[in-house]
Amino acid sequence: MTRKHNFSAGPAVLPTSVVEELREQLPDLHGTGIGLMEISHRSKVFDNIVSSAMERLGRVLGVPEDHRILFLQGGASLQFVMIAQNLLQGGSADYLDTGSWTSKSVGQANYFGSARTAFSGKADTYRTLPTPGGWERDPRAVYTYYCSNNTIFGTQYPSTPVPDGRLICDMSSDIASRPVDVARHDVIFAGAQKNLGPSGVTVVILSPWAMERAAQARDVPDMLSYGIHLAKGSLFNTPNTLGIFVLERVLAWVEDQGAASLATTNRRKAQKLYDLLDGSDFWQPHADRNCRSDMNVTWRLANNDLEGVVVEEALAADISGIKGHRSVGGLRASLYNACPEDSVDTLVDFLRDFERRRG
Repeated sequence: MTRKHNFSAGPAVLPTSVVEELREQLPDLHGTGIGLMEISHRSKVFDNIVSSAMERLGRVLGVPEDHRILFLQGGASLQFVMIAQNLLQGGSADYLDTGSWTSKSVGQANYFGSARTAFSGKADTYRTLPTPGGWERDPRAVYTYYCSNNTIFGTQYPSTPVPDGRLICDMSSDIASRPVDVARHDVIFAGAQKNLGPSGVTVVILSPWAMERAAQARDVPDMLSYGIHLAKGSLFNTPNTLGIFVLERVLAWVEDQGAASLATTNRRKAQKLYDLLDGSDFWQPHADRNCRSDMNVTWRLANNDLEGVVVEEALAADISGIKGHRSVGGLRASLYNACPEDSVDTLVDFLRDFERRRG
């Protein structure tokens, strides 16, 4: 079977070695005689998998010992609600609106308090990000909320944008792709389906402050309570057992590759594509140069009529997933950890040839 060069924004490409291991474990998990999708989430075998996944994530990200890791469900969209319901508690918070997902999080948070849009890039079609301290902060804010990488518009903060105060970050699309100061954050969350595994698992990392404040929350349904999930060790309800298994295997792959090495490779992959796009007026990159994403490269063609053509011809060349998000159009290539560098080389060669033929 031939695997295409997969640039999908998510669910995204997985390491081939993990896919092959998954195939082996599906009918018989670790010699138990029970398939991976059939094993009890209360079994010792699965308990070991959960523990290993948490330990590996802690090592890969450098999670402080006093922080706790949760594996939940519902994706980032449910975290928009859980964060505000557990932590905002009727107060106010500053939100940095840098794209569709932060905009949605503001709407959800307003059910539980006042989510103030302290910065918005909407007027500039989300091409840029705020500079550190480049907005008026509310001294009463319970926390400041931001999204480290925007999959739709292709922007990424080069560093943590807030020097002090309580900080919450949606890292769904660049978690484990580069070093991050976990200790600087009170909540980090991420859907697994981009850099950590398949869809259906959401990683949440809580600081001592976040855990204490969540414990004080009132009228929070059990399923939405951080306190309940912490007490139950992420097993309050039946988890996505397959997803957590794959996440643990992907994290093992990240450790084998070396987190620092992956970050260097990710930068190099993205730069190859940006160098091509910047090389002529045929292509029009979307994000400003000072905040371009290494994970999601977004661009258009000077001739919009050719966008459908390039997507169609790419598919014929076994290059999949470069059509832009349905809300904005254009083109996008997602270069997550498991995207092989030779796939990026193939894409660059294809685009160079397309420009030669169509330019």
